[in-house]
Amino acid sequence: MADILVIGGGAAGMMAAIAAASEGACVTLLERNEKLGRKIYITGKGRCNCTNDCSIDDFLREVPRNPRFLYSALTAFTPQDMMSFLEDAHCPVVIQRGHRVFPATEKASDVTRALERCLREKGVRVCLNSRVRSLTAEDGRVTGAILTDGKALRADAVIIATGGLSYPGTGSTGDGYRLAQEAGHTIVPARASLSALETKETWPIELQGLALKNVRLTLKRGKKSLYDNLGEMLFTHFGISGPLVLEMSCHLPETLEGLDLRLDLKPGLTPEQLDARLQRDLQENQRRQLHSILPGLLPSSFARIFPELAQVSPEKLCGQMTKAERERLGHALKSLPLSISRLRPVDEAIVTRGGISVKEIDPRTMQSKLLAGLYFAGEVIDVDAHTGGFNLHIAFSTGRLAGQSAARASLEMT
Repeated sequence: MADILVIGGGAAGMMAAIAAASEGACVTLLERNEKLGRKIYITGKGRCNCTNDCSIDDFLREVPRNPRFLYSALTAFTPQDMMSFLEDAHCPVVIQRGHRVFPATEKASDVTRALERCLREKGVRVCLNSRVRSLTAEDGRVTGAILTDGKALRADAVIIATGGLSYPGTGSTGDGYRLAQEAGHTIVPARASLSALETKETWPIELQGLALKNVRLTLKRGKKSLYDNLGEMLFTHFGISGPLVLEMSCHLPETLEGLDLRLDLKPGLTPEQLDARLQRDLQENQRRQLHSILPGLLPSSFARIFPELAQVSPEKLCGQMTKAERERLGHALKSLPLSISRLRPVDEAIVTRGGISVKEIDPRTMQSKLLAGLYFAGEVIDVDAHTGGFNLHIAFSTGRLAGQSAARASLEMT
């Protein structure tokens, strides 16, 4: 019988262990924490957005980097397969806005419990509080692992599913990067993805807590468009966040210099339509000061500071507004500039961008191209996606493929 070690008891690791055991392998799952699935508990704000009920092509469009690498994993284990897996594991699911899939109870703990039940049913040996110090290898093939307590474990295959660097309190502190690097793999530098952003401007801080719906963010570098979408954003004590900002962060280049970020507060109106609206409002309120009519266009807290952003006096009588001042108002409403100073720290990000280079992993099996018998799954790989259940499904699908592949290859050898 083949012996397989799975390092990491998160979504990818648990699925890898279940898949390998289903193929008839003897599987040991090593988790450094005192319980499994700690990051699953906080996904989807504790509700666990476990996948997205979409087609493979639509799924890949939600993956900014290295999407084609995932084709085999997604084809072998589709979002619909994941939904069936949970249903069969006595965890009914529901589909909500944006095709997002949640457990029917909207409790992440139910997903973890379903996976734990499958581990028990498949006879997987789970070792908690077990952290791996290093891998062992002979003649170009992995032979096992050594724990931090010095205990050596032999194996025919090892699957690394240790996560990235986001939410280090869940155990994601880069162990997998270190193990892979020691095995000769290239590590694409890790950074935050699905991250809030700090701004050079201080005015967003004055609007802390204000959420804007149905606004547009556009990001360019020179003439090249990097991002353009509608959605919801949030002002914070350091800058900007919210779904639209988190998604945009996936598309930021390595260097932030020379970026042109613009906020369209009235995306439903053309510049001409907005100018006609401003002319009408100013005409109907000639004796009122500008600041008194802006709450008709913007939330009150934003209206209070907006004249300064548009370089127009808030005390100016509407009847005395010049064409140039009106045009400055309209331009600021349609194209308000923001400057990104940096992403928030990676340990605050939802997922990690970077990781083990996909060039050194066989996408058909998730096996290392450098060391036979070594496999990878989940966030430890240099692949990340937008919000909506995509990242968690990447963990499940790559975990399943790695587990199946490792078991089948190992069983053929024995």
